[in-house]
Amino acid sequence: MAEVRIFGTVISTYTRIVQIACEEAGLSHETIATAAQSPENRHPFGKVPVVEVDGLELIESVAIAQYLDNAHNGSALQPSAPAARAISDKWIAIANNYLFPLFEHGLVMPWIMHRVAGFPLEREKIERALPNISRALGFVEAEIQKDGGWTGGDFTLADIFLYPVLRGLQLTPQGEVGIAQCDRLSAWLAVTENRPSIVATRWESEP
Repeated sequence: MAEVRIFGTVISTYTRIVQIACEEAGLSHETIATAAQSPENRHPFGKVPVVEVDGLELIESVAIAQYLDNAHNGSALQPSAPAARAISDKWIAIANNYLFPLFEHGLVMPWIMHRVAGFPLEREKIERALPNISRALGFVEAEIQKDGGWTGGDFTLADIFLYPVLRGLQLTPQGEVGIAQCDRLSAWLAVTENRPSIVATRWESEP
């Protein structure tokens, strides 16, 4: 039996984040396909994933990833220096609070619903979101160029949270074009995609 059971949608950004954290900690894991808005989902606010590990039932991806790293990986994904830890935590918060909602609702989900479910593409919604997405990518690129952003040290939880968020965007036509204009961000994605934990958790939709 897997050491970690992950209940969530299989194409979820946050399901993948937990899968990557498991891979980094060397933990076997099983993903049980569970829709966010379903009776089977035990999250009190209808989010995913819900995780069973070490006799615990955990929700919220930050808490889950930190627990997996602390309990099973010697906290290797969290910098020990307070300043470096603050930078990592800052970028996790940026990914969760700003980038993910903007990318997911403005571009990623419209394309998923179009490609997977056959719904008409919400072109007006995408067009409204594109200027804000462009500004967000410009901010991320400028931060990497200025001081390395979150990329100046070892691989951390910041990388784990940012990669699926940005990779999901990159898998859309407009997102691919936008990211291609960001040299440093593109270089980080190209390197990170070859990390074993990233390779092991690739979405089926990835080319």
